Amino acid sequence: MEITTRRPGPSAHAAEPPGRPSRRRGAPARYLRSRWGEARRSWRQYWQLYLLVIVPVAYFVIFKYVPISNAVIAFKDYNVIAGPWGSEWIGFANFERFFGNPVFGTLLKNTFVLAFYLVLASFPIPIILAIALNEIRDGLFKRSVQMITYAPYFISTVVVVSMTILILSPRLGIVNDGLGLFGIPAIDFLGDPQYFRHIYVWSEVWQTTGYSAVIYMAALAGIDPALHEAAKIDGASRMQRIWNVDLPGIMPTAVIILVLGVGNMMAIGFEKAYLLQNDLNLAQSEIIPTYVYKTGLVNADFSMATAVGLFNSVVNLCLLLFVNVAAKRITGKGLWG
Repeated sequence: MEITTRRPGPSAHAAEPPGRPSRRRGAPARYLRSRWGEARRSWRQYWQLYLLVIVPVAYFVIFKYVPISNAVIAFKDYNVIAGPWGSEWIGFANFERFFGNPVFGTLLKNTFVLAFYLVLASFPIPIILAIALNEIRDGLFKRSVQMITYAPYFISTVVVVSMTILILSPRLGIVNDGLGLFGIPAIDFLGDPQYFRHIYVWSEVWQTTGYSAVIYMAALAGIDPALHEAAKIDGASRMQRIWNVDLPGIMPTAVIILVLGVGNMMAIGFEKAYLLQNDLNLAQSEIIPTYVYKTGLVNADFSMATAVGLFNSVVNLCLLLFVNVAAKRITGKGLWG
């Protein structure tokens, strides 16, 4: 008589691996009830935080994500009566019109040069200001400098442009009055295209440097004082401590701000460029945002304006991803860790 043995198979009631829902009959419903119960408990415990999150999430959903669907206008011959979805589909015709336009090269060049100039000028100056303020021990002087440099950030763009026009005026401007003292004839700064980029960039630097420096000062405050003490014991000078302790300490913050700045190059401010623009400096002041405004709102060519704006956004995204990858490889830091 032969006796055979069988290995016991897995029981139908064997325990499931931890963290995985049961596969038995009725398990999906129990799993959903369990998850719903956890969500309710989390809401009761952290309801204040959820209320704070609701408003910004609603803002992004309503004003950022929902309008993305209307980007379909870029591929249609938009008709106001038919609406975005009822208008005739024309494919990439609007993009072909834009790329074939004689002003395409000039627009791209002006936008890139102005944006690159702005990033190049506005990136290091706040770092220098923050380090300088961090080294000041006189509290009253430090607070005064912070207030003076931070205050322009709260001035509206329209007021800044008005001040710029008055200061650089050929007849009444203080700059031309100063040049006249040295026998230099008055210069029409806003009428000469070669001055437009300098006026735009350095007025922007003056307005935003103090605000940007606050971010770096917060990063400097997070550096361990023991590192400075150890550097002093080793005989490091003040400049050596700045170079070897402060700069490496704020490097992650600086990299993130640089990546965001480069990724936002094509979205350079429209308001200031448009307000400083006139028929004389149009050769350098006409950039993609001002062109979109004139095409879409002034000429009512909504399809073309949407196509140009969509192209602008895609270029911004490509720049952001490229610079983030480059920063990740060079410094080991990026937007996503």
